[in-house]
Amino acid sequence: MSLYYYSPYPHRMRHHMMERMMNGMGMDRQPGCDVVFPVDVEAKDEAYVISALLPGVKADDLNIQIANDTVSIQGEMKLERDEKTSYLLTERPSGRFSRSLTLPTALDAEHVEARFENGVLTVSIPKALEARPKTIKINVK
Repeated sequence: MSLYYYSPYPHRMRHHMMERMMNGMGMDRQPGCDVVFPVDVEAKDEAYVISALLPGVKADDLNIQIANDTVSIQGEMKLERDEKTSYLLTERPSGRFSRSLTLPTALDAEHVEARFENGVLTVSIPKALEARPKTIKINVK
């Protein structure tokens, strides 16, 4: 499923359906935020990798927080439009954004790595040691 940028104001019904879908998947949008951005969450044995599509955003305009099993990504898409220009169509999003993702296991917030390249934010969050799968060697006699 693909989720593209979305401004909720002109489309109340789609907004309501998207809110229900996101809340059912453990994702929360914060009130007062204008932009929803797509993310992928990859589950690996020892970590989760979140990739978020944020074109036009500067790294300084991003804030990532981790608390227990929840990752929050916040920021602002700043788009400068000339007020004197008469636009026929404006679809590029601008405004504040915030997403919270609740992951299935505890996280190791001390060893998180984040990089931002070509408009894609990639956050690698190790699982807490107690949440990682353990391999047990079986001794045969």
